[in-house]
Amino acid sequence: MPEDCLFCRMASGATPVAKVYEDDKVFSIRDIHPRAPTHVMIIPKEHVPSARDLGPAHAELLGHMFATATKLADQLGLAGRGYRLTFNVGDEGGQTIYHLHLHLLGGRRLGPEG
Repeated sequence: MPEDCLFCRMASGATPVAKVYEDDKVFSIRDIHPRAPTHVMIIPKEHVPSARDLGPAHAELLGHMFATATKLADQLGLAGRGYRLTFNVGDEGGQTIYHLHLHLLGGRRLGPEG
């Protein structure tokens, strides 16, 4: 776990945060700069810097992240209305924290890019 990684510190409990969801593989928090009325992030406890660092060994983790997103969308009242799932990759892709995280956005009609 990189000591300078905010999400690793949150996962370990070193940086307290209000979690929307947590299990043994991931946790979820509300985005501090929401782009929609509902904007949460599904964050693996394992440190993976970015989606570009994913490989076949991460298949189970990715499946779990998407299953968690589906569960959260239902719990947050988005499942029947629709929602967006997205990864930001690299600086030009909007990634600001280099620890893999999946954004779940909804609660309004989303345009083609957000």
